[in-house]
Amino acid sequence: MCGIFGCVLSEGSAAPIIHRALERLEYRGYDSVGEATVYGGRVHVKKAAGKIGEIHKLLNLDDLPGSVGIGHTRWATHGKPSDRNAHPLFDCKENVAVVHNGIIENYQELKDMLIEKGHSFISDTDTEIIPHLIEENISLGLEKAVMEAVRKFEGRYAIAAISSDENMLVGVRRGSPLIVGRSENKTFIASDIPAFLNHTNQVMYLDDNEMVVIDGNVRFFNTETGQSIEKRLITINWDAKQAEKGEYPYFVIKEIMEQKETIMRAINQDENTILRTAEEIKRAYGTFFTGCGTAGKVCMAGEYIFSKVAKKHVNFVISSEFPNYKHFLTDKTLLITISQSGETADLMEAVETARKMGVKVLSLVNVMGSSLYRNSDYAFLLNAGPEKAVASTKATTAQLALVTLLAYAVAGRLQEGKRLLMETASKVNDMLNPRYEARIAELARKLKDSQSIYIIGRSLNYPMAMEAAIKIMELSNIHAQGFAGGELKHGPLALIQDGTPCIVFAANDETRVDIISNAMEVKARGGYIIGVSPRNNEVFDYWIKVPDVGNASPVVNIIPIQILAYHLALLRGCDPDYCRNLAKSVTVK
Repeated sequence: MCGIFGCVLSEGSAAPIIHRALERLEYRGYDSVGEATVYGGRVHVKKAAGKIGEIHKLLNLDDLPGSVGIGHTRWATHGKPSDRNAHPLFDCKENVAVVHNGIIENYQELKDMLIEKGHSFISDTDTEIIPHLIEENISLGLEKAVMEAVRKFEGRYAIAAISSDENMLVGVRRGSPLIVGRSENKTFIASDIPAFLNHTNQVMYLDDNEMVVIDGNVRFFNTETGQSIEKRLITINWDAKQAEKGEYPYFVIKEIMEQKETIMRAINQDENTILRTAEEIKRAYGTFFTGCGTAGKVCMAGEYIFSKVAKKHVNFVISSEFPNYKHFLTDKTLLITISQSGETADLMEAVETARKMGVKVLSLVNVMGSSLYRNSDYAFLLNAGPEKAVASTKATTAQLALVTLLAYAVAGRLQEGKRLLMETASKVNDMLNPRYEARIAELARKLKDSQSIYIIGRSLNYPMAMEAAIKIMELSNIHAQGFAGGELKHGPLALIQDGTPCIVFAANDETRVDIISNAMEVKARGGYIIGVSPRNNEVFDYWIKVPDVGNASPVVNIIPIQILAYHLALLRGCDPDYCRNLAKSVTVK
């Protein structure tokens, strides 16, 4: 969840580079920020609770000496956001500094052991045991001391460490992402590629239980055996400008507007690979979709899409619950995973569970070289480019488009599916114009003081009702819930009062008559009905027009709600890029 960064320069000051990198990683956490550098035989540090911009004004994060350093932007797990819980954290003598993403599950046991040995602690974090454990063996040098320390840990983590006595940076990972970037005079480690993309697109990935030592050279080791490892240098085809806001005030609206292009890029896949994958899906005896949060709602939509288009039964299970289904898995099972980052902890645990049962894994993921990408038998890149806002938008519609394309391929109708999705992308391009956004902004002004907003849908758009609720909650902090239209009379109608907003996804499909009837049930009890539909209806108090794109309706229906959530956030004084209490890449369970 947190963002970690480190760099070793052949010359110049590390602090400004660390500062800019942390700005690019702030979507991973924004409770506190800190930097540490090595210079003159000591570790220099600046850190505090708050967002990076605020702390920089207070402390000047660019003003630290030295060409070796680490930085951190925090999403709190152990210990509330505070100055003393901000990373980097230190050993007793403040000679070792560490930044950490993840959770050390046996930290209490290790902390008790260290206290018995005379170590003292000042934070409430699990992280603080790390520099103290390194201190235990620092006489052996930082490299060996880190390796000895991590062999005692249980849990998922990525760590970067520096020491006052060495111009060296050491990074280790197990379960949380850590990537090395290399240019001619600079070497970086980071939780995510955009942190250093303005310097280099040449990367090397650490796998679990691997360590990198950067000291002018770059060396890799297996932490369990101590043996050295060779790593391949990979070129990432992302443009640094894609990771910047450009002319937009926030990343989220930029990424919403980019859906004009990203849907088309998502379906621009090698047709032979699509067809071979379709054959694998057809041969599988038991197919599961799994994902978390928004990606989980795409998986749920996939269950409907495969039923309707391919006439094939697939199962959807949210990733955190997937291990409970291990008894159904065989070596004939196929697991289809969907993720933006490819690093989500619950998803990776689902993959690990599947692997133990001999299951093949197909992934739809946005990040080349991510843990999910590298641990899959087959992988499709979403090609959406970097997604920086915490709330996923362009990756979501790319995922929906690719799932739809696969369903058509399984049905033997690949070209039909491709034509449908190309037409959908073209119509999204027509949708995303200033006048359309202005109409949705007008609706936001009507809804901004709402206590609750409800969303209903049927068939393919029932999962989108649930995803719409996620977007509204994430961005605007308004309570929102999505329901299957037919379930209203089994409980949710009790929530409807005069003026209660209810968004209705009314596609031009076999469910239209029934969902309109459900909307009438809500209106009869005083609800304010917002129709998202290709056609207006007398039951709608407010109509948001969307294109009629048949089985691709989830793609076009979710986009106006993304825009609505964005404008609700602005009107309610929320930061639409940094959702309250949330972070982009959930690397803890």
